[in-house]
Amino acid sequence: MVIRMLPCQILCLLLAFLCFQVDCSLSFSSSFHHSSTHLCLSEQRDALLEFKHTISVDDDCDTYPTINSWNQSTDCCSWQGVRCNKVTGHVIGIDLSHGCLNGSLFANNSLFHLQNLQWLDLSFNSFYGSLLENSTLFHLQGLQRLNLAHNNFNGSISSELFNQLVSLTHLNLSDSGFSDLIRYAISLLSNLVSLDLSGNDDDTSLSFDAQGFDMLARNLTKLRNLVLDYIDLSGVSINSFLNLSSSLERLSLSYCELHGEFPGEVFGLPYLQHIHLSWNQNLTGYLPKTNLSLALELLDLSFCSFSGSIPSSFGNLTRIIFIDFSENDLGGQIPDVFENLNKLTSLTFYSCNFSGQLPTTLFNLTQLTQLDLSQNQLEGALPNHVSKLQLLEAFWVHDNQISGRLPSWLFTLPSLQQLDLSYNKLTGPIDQIQKPNYLDYIDLSSNEIHGPIPSTFFDLVNLSSLLLSSNNLSGVIKSNMLLKLKNLYNLDLSNNSLLSLSTSGNDVNYSSSQLGLVLFSSCGIRQFPNFFRTSKLMVLDLSNNKISGGISKW
Repeated sequence: MVIRMLPCQILCLLLAFLCFQVDCSLSFSSSFHHSSTHLCLSEQRDALLEFKHTISVDDDCDTYPTINSWNQSTDCCSWQGVRCNKVTGHVIGIDLSHGCLNGSLFANNSLFHLQNLQWLDLSFNSFYGSLLENSTLFHLQGLQRLNLAHNNFNGSISSELFNQLVSLTHLNLSDSGFSDLIRYAISLLSNLVSLDLSGNDDDTSLSFDAQGFDMLARNLTKLRNLVLDYIDLSGVSINSFLNLSSSLERLSLSYCELHGEFPGEVFGLPYLQHIHLSWNQNLTGYLPKTNLSLALELLDLSFCSFSGSIPSSFGNLTRIIFIDFSENDLGGQIPDVFENLNKLTSLTFYSCNFSGQLPTTLFNLTQLTQLDLSQNQLEGALPNHVSKLQLLEAFWVHDNQISGRLPSWLFTLPSLQQLDLSYNKLTGPIDQIQKPNYLDYIDLSSNEIHGPIPSTFFDLVNLSSLLLSSNNLSGVIKSNMLLKLKNLYNLDLSNNSLLSLSTSGNDVNYSSSQLGLVLFSSCGIRQFPNFFRTSKLMVLDLSNNKISGGISKW
């Protein structure tokens, strides 16, 4: 017999099933609310309160400290930063990150008596001391996530962490204060999905030897996130990177003292999204012509020693968002392969030894916010018309051989804030600006621009720095024009011999001016400009002018 169910009956059954599912899922969810019945086990509460009494809270804490919600009269499963299993009442998670906490995690700390802990986050506090080999932390063999980042520990990382906490999937000890060699026993953490041991720029960072890193690369086959910035890897064989997990999504190795030729095969790991190799100045290599990971979103090779050209396959990186090749000897022309990189927001080719014309497709990248092509040998003119760079905030092309007139679109792009075209061969006058944008910084110094500064130039009211030195500018700048630039701090118009200042506005009140640095050397000024008398002025250079007459009381 076939039983037919009415739509309303089906709906009721579905709702009942959904409620059951939600209830089951909530039984293991975070408990940050007050319950009518106390779920917390008394021994768990006592362990947490004992821990609270062994530490202190910074007096100058900007936020309400998480641990202040812990008190005897409420269910510990409702305390901020505590997560319980709602069936057994065991504490399974503690998050005290950014808690303004000070103290030592001594060996028999009551926090480590919570045997059912699955994750523990004590990051961004001021915990100190060493993690000794007899620490009860290492008895938490069900611990899956441990984050001790940004603390003030000292000494080496005990091998017991690697020998005992074999259930760990996420380990973050970044900038935690530990030093010394990382033992090869770290390769025992075969369940690790994410490992961050990065340090900072002090001298107490961790280091790997060849055996330790090679075993890590071979044994941590589930690894998706590996961050070792500022870790000393100078003793590591560069070929060990060939053994990294094929599941890797993020690889960050900045400031690691790597040397030798980086294996191009790493760029082809199928899931690789982020790769940071910056500031390894003895690291050489080439961008592979084929097999670049199509998952790449971020590629930072800045301040390395890569060479060769950018391959045409680069145009297939349709997910790429960030590229920085600063200070590499790539050479040749920038290939015109950017047409399909529609997600690219930041492109930096600073000092890459590029030459030739600018690729036209660069100016069609609608998501671009930063474009830096400085210190190359690029030549030719900028496009006459650009309309697609509506999100561009910074455009740096200084120290090249760009010629032709200064296009007016540079001053009308709605998001542009910083413009640096200094040390090029730009010519012609500056056109009147039809729709001034929000530029904050302009540097057009050391070009061949001539003619007067148009009056509409002073409608760029957000300017804080205006640098036009060493051009062929002429005409007279009136004081009331400068008065419109209320945020202007840095003004450099030096080495424009035909440019002068009108002193007819010497009686103008400049008390609200922000000017702190004014350079007018080697111009055509004939009378001392009193309107620069402001309380904020720190540097005034009027040398090599034709000033005559007296200087009024300052």
